Order: sequence, then structure tokens, then C-alpha cells
Amino acid sequence: MIEGDRVLAVIAGRGGSKGLPGKNLRDLGGKPLIAWSIEAARQSRHIDRAIVSTDNAEIAEVARHWAGDVPFLRPAELATDEAPIIASLLHAVDAVAERYRYVVLLQATSPFRLGSDIDAALELCRKRGAAACVSVTPAPKARWLQEIDATGHLVALFQNDGSRRQELELAYQPNGAVYVAEIDWLRQQTSFYTQETLGYVMPPERSVDIDSISDVYVAEAILRASGRA
Repeated sequence: MIEGDRVLAVIAGRGGSKGLPGKNLRDLGGKPLIAWSIEAARQSRHIDRAIVSTDNAEIAEVARHWAGDVPFLRPAELATDEAPIIASLLHAVDAVAERYRYVVLLQATSPFRLGSDIDAALELCRKRGAAACVSVTPAPKARWLQEIDATGHLVALFQNDGSRRQELELAYQPNGAVYVAEIDWLRQQTSFYTQETLGYVMPPERSVDIDSISDVYVAEAILRASGRA
């Protein structure tokens, strides 16, 4: 709860990953990937209830083993590659009996987000009177991005006046870790990304989003470097 308003967290972890099959159950640091998000939600001071939304019976069983609350299995039509995450999120909101003002989406692929990150994003919304907040991380090389045109030539996505990298304005990219929104607002917008959305900045070492085997290697390296492996 934050200033009298109730908060629901939804840990999203479907079973049909094509890029890294079985990733939400993959071992990382001695526990399945989805367990990291369950534990982060438990560490939050503001979350009143955290539930797991999955279409996969094995993920549900493992989540319950790690003290996750799995009140339903997500319908198959909300677990495809094409299904919008907002639809599955609002399905989870409507599937529980209690009413909440805020919903927090925690993707199971972000193992290093902390309970304090969740709380800070919620507190930022309250402090600024905003309806939504999304976690981001610095993308220092974004201003150098190029695309290849139809003739094979490089074309800059951003205008570059010749400034040194150190002088370029810092850019940010969503890291997939924390999404906060007022539920009524989210129903209307059907997206976390509007001109009203705030950005909560997280450091790169807590911003790993596991979608491929290379992301797993990065996460394992961070665990080793921090002495947690």
C-alpha cells in the first residue's frame, strides 16, 4: 500500500519462449528465473499482493514451490507471441477479487530488479502525481545508431553534429524490469507509454533482461563478479 492506495503486482512468465525455450524455469544462481521476481515482490514495502500470471502448468508449480501466488492459469489466447501484454495484465487484475489502484508489471526475465526499485517507481508516481512509470537504463551509445538503407549504405538514426561521445545528451532505453500504472488509466490508454509516463532510472547491472543465451551469460557473469554465484 502506498499512502492508503492498494498495489497489485503481476509477475508475468509465459511458457512459450522461442528465443530461449524454458527460460522462465532456467537456473540462475541456484534458483529458477521466475523465483527472482517472486522474491523481489516480497521485498517491496508497497505491494499488497503479488500474483504470477502464466499459461504453463510447470511454471505455475515451480512458482508455488518458491512461495508464489498463482490463482489461475492464463488463457491460451493471452499467451501467444502476438497477444499484447496489457491484455494479459488486465486479465490478471480482473481475475482477483480485491480492488487495487495501482498495478505493477514484473516480467520474469528481469532477475536483478530489487524490491527497492519497485518501491522507488511507485513513490516517483506519487511524488510527481503521474499515472505511470517505466524503468529505464542509460543507453550511452544510442546516439550512434545506424540503419542500412536499400542501397546498403549506413544512415544515422540520430543527427550527429560531430560532437564527441562524452558530449552527447544521454539517452535511455526501457529495461523491462518495472512497469507501474494506475489501473483505471491503463484501461483507457492500453499502454504504459504516453507523454504522461515517467522514467525511473536503474543501473545497467540491475537491468539485465533475459531473452537469449547471451543474456544468461551476462547475468551469470554479474553474479560471479558480485560473489553471488
